[in-house]
Amino acid sequence: MKSILLVAIVVMIFVIIFQIAKASEYVSVLKGEDKSRKQNNKINAFLLISFLVLGLIGCWWCNDMFYNKTLFPQGAASEHGQKIDLMLYITLGVTGVVFVITQVLLFWFSFKYQESDDRKAFYFPHNNKLELLWTTVPAIFLTVLVVFGLKYWFKMTGEPQLKKGEELTVVEVTGHQFGWEFRYPGADGILGKKDFKKTKGANSLGIDFDDKASLDDIHVAGTMHLPKGKPVKFVINAQDVIHDVGLSHFRLKMDAVPGIPTTLWFTPLYTTEEMKVRSGNPNFVYEISCDQMCGKGHYSMRGMIVVEDEADYKKWLATQKPEYYTVFPDKNPENIKAAAAPDTVKVAAALPAKH
Repeated sequence: MKSILLVAIVVMIFVIIFQIAKASEYVSVLKGEDKSRKQNNKINAFLLISFLVLGLIGCWWCNDMFYNKTLFPQGAASEHGQKIDLMLYITLGVTGVVFVITQVLLFWFSFKYQESDDRKAFYFPHNNKLELLWTTVPAIFLTVLVVFGLKYWFKMTGEPQLKKGEELTVVEVTGHQFGWEFRYPGADGILGKKDFKKTKGANSLGIDFDDKASLDDIHVAGTMHLPKGKPVKFVINAQDVIHDVGLSHFRLKMDAVPGIPTTLWFTPLYTTEEMKVRSGNPNFVYEISCDQMCGKGHYSMRGMIVVEDEADYKKWLATQKPEYYTVFPDKNPENIKAAAAPDTVKVAAALPAKH
């Protein structure tokens, strides 16, 4: 209802402006060109100052109405994300102050210095001081902002900065039309090699099982699990077109490019359960989305992330089976044992009963 009312108000404003413009045309015919121009200037000056006031009120109103629906109130869910938010607030602060000052001056000057018979317009073709001022000052501010951005970018994409005795969780993220698949290293802590030529059947990631490091790797689709408070490194791939790993709650994103692995790392700060409380949403889930248009099913390319305490994460990891046993079920000790069980029963049944 509010949206309909807002649209109706906007439409009415445009209708009023249109009617005023049409009325001014009729007045120009009746009064003559010179008088009409001066009257139009007064009307335009009034409309400009009205637009300024209504525009500033609208900006404040929209911020007041929609701010709590954004991700900012709940805060970033990673250490790097907090720095990204700080950088964004600084950028908005600097550009916001400049925006308000320049817009107020622009519309106020248009109103104050409208055409008048008592005042002559002053023109000057060039001013070195002004040129230097509005070139140098923005350049300095933009350079500072770019340096901050590059600093955080190199931190996120460089080698993880580990504290003494801290373990790194490595997860390989693979995107394809239209879903995400994840691979964890096994007990050896090393991700095995991949070969796109081996991508067939159950081996959807093309894992090279000739590499011994691949034999204990764990493959998960759809939902990723991460430990809270531990650094996590993503090794990102794509199998078909360019995708983009979007982690809005962690304030991170990185392209997934076919044939060119990319990396980023971060440290989750809150579990999924804690974020349900922070966000006030009992159905909250962390999300991994595709932020690069990748085809007609792009909208559905979404994965889930469960952040949990380290103990719960390790418990979950212990329940996962190596991908090797999925691709080669006949090698799985459990399947071998289950297949041998009927033969044992047959042999037992064939033995003579003891009296």
